[in-house]
Amino acid sequence: MGNVRYNSIAVDFFCYLTRQGFVLILIHPPVAKPCEPPAGIARLSGMLGRHGLEHCLLDANIEGLLHLLRLPMPSDKAHDTWTRRAFRNREHNVSAIKNPALYRHFDRYKRTVSDLEKVLSVISPAGSSVGQADYEHNSLSPVKSSDLLTAAEQPELDPFFPYFSRRLRGLFNEKTPSFAGISLNYLSQALCAFSMMGFIRREFPGVKIILGGGLVTSWLRNLKWQDPFSGLVDHLVAGPGEYQLLSILGVEATESGIQRPDYCRLPLEAYFSPGFILPYSASAGCYWNRCGFCPEQAEANPYLSVPARQVIEDLRGLVEKTGPALVHLLDNAISPSLLQALCEENIGIPWYGFARISSHLTDPAFCRALKQSGCAMLKLGIESGDQEVLDALDKGISVEMSSVVLKNLKEAGIAAYVYLLFGTPVETEMSAGRTLDFTIKHSDCIDFLNLAIFNMPVCGSTAQAIRAREFYEGDLSLYADFAHPHGWDRKRVRLFLEKEFTRHPAISAILKSNPPVFTSNHAPFFVKQLGLKSCGLK
Repeated sequence: MGNVRYNSIAVDFFCYLTRQGFVLILIHPPVAKPCEPPAGIARLSGMLGRHGLEHCLLDANIEGLLHLLRLPMPSDKAHDTWTRRAFRNREHNVSAIKNPALYRHFDRYKRTVSDLEKVLSVISPAGSSVGQADYEHNSLSPVKSSDLLTAAEQPELDPFFPYFSRRLRGLFNEKTPSFAGISLNYLSQALCAFSMMGFIRREFPGVKIILGGGLVTSWLRNLKWQDPFSGLVDHLVAGPGEYQLLSILGVEATESGIQRPDYCRLPLEAYFSPGFILPYSASAGCYWNRCGFCPEQAEANPYLSVPARQVIEDLRGLVEKTGPALVHLLDNAISPSLLQALCEENIGIPWYGFARISSHLTDPAFCRALKQSGCAMLKLGIESGDQEVLDALDKGISVEMSSVVLKNLKEAGIAAYVYLLFGTPVETEMSAGRTLDFTIKHSDCIDFLNLAIFNMPVCGSTAQAIRAREFYEGDLSLYADFAHPHGWDRKRVRLFLEKEFTRHPAISAILKSNPPVFTSNHAPFFVKQLGLKSCGLK
């Protein structure tokens, strides 16, 4: 992915680090869905390995959740049958969620996921709530820098503290790293990430802390950003972090690019899926980058992509090394050129990811070729069934085009995971009704549904044009509330969804097919058209 040159100072520093042993430890903190390995630190690992920099990866998310799931049942919470059953069967359920046989019985799957959630809820200390995909604290908010600093000052408050204090102490004493890198992508990780950083700063003050990831990028892209973490974090990194990390380590690279990940330092057998899911990013940002509601545009994130030929070579190499059941393409939207390359160069493993409604997908032959290439499911941001809304949001698609694409995918045997967005500034109740009609009309072509209520990005151009007000009480909020121009506010939207949209029998049936907690990450394993064998499951 490019030649690297070193100046004399960088070479000296590089040699010093190499003599010292491990350079850094990269950490993926709780809580995020534990169904696949973290792609961010795996991509950094690939870059570091190619430069001969010794390092290790810690997926504290999967380890921390397993730690909580194996704690003794609190004696004061064992009063109901569900709690006793969930604790009695927890080891079986942890094994079952990794067993392909479970995914042949959706009701059993739902009960397994629910029982694991029950164990975590019962184990959660007072004032906190841990799930397989979320963590909340009653008095600490991840959008308040003061609360994040409190978490760092009092790491003992974190429900994962007994796990990570022991794990980090042992790891740092063994490896003696110079740096600790924390990958922070979701709000559900923020409190735990800062608790871990506070522990590292207290116990190992000589270790430099680097903080990056998707959430950090959003913070830094906010025009109102003022660093409140300077006493805790040594380096904040925005965007793809490979080359910035090399720069921090004293290695100068001549060009940037997205790197091939390396998953060999992660516990591939531990994740909650029926076979290894291989995550891969072929791009950063979005090639369309014009949708009026999109954070990528609001944050002015540049579009970077890996050449399609290189993507195919990377995937084939990774498939050979890791033996996945499924490939997860992480792009905001898989480019048409990559879709074409996947059709021409079958990687031999089922795959899924986000794609834009495009002219390519209006071609039935192209959709059939995608199916033959192993495409199990496409996630589609249709957003609205009203053309005026789509035009105002600059989606670049038509209602008619969406209709054709859904029918083509259905005919080809590719599952459609459709995303709809309600309450945008240009939507009215009548517009939402048209989306309801569109969804009902195409319910036989929609396998899964995600319904979202619009959040106004604080740094987007729309927020400047419409009267906005604070949505969350926090200086790190990424979204703002606003006075809807048509009175179609969040309360009315929510009532419409609860009382009308989701109650239609055709739509209710689709929503009931959504895998709980793991949603789109597990959805390909339930695609009826494919069956389990074609998803790599025996």
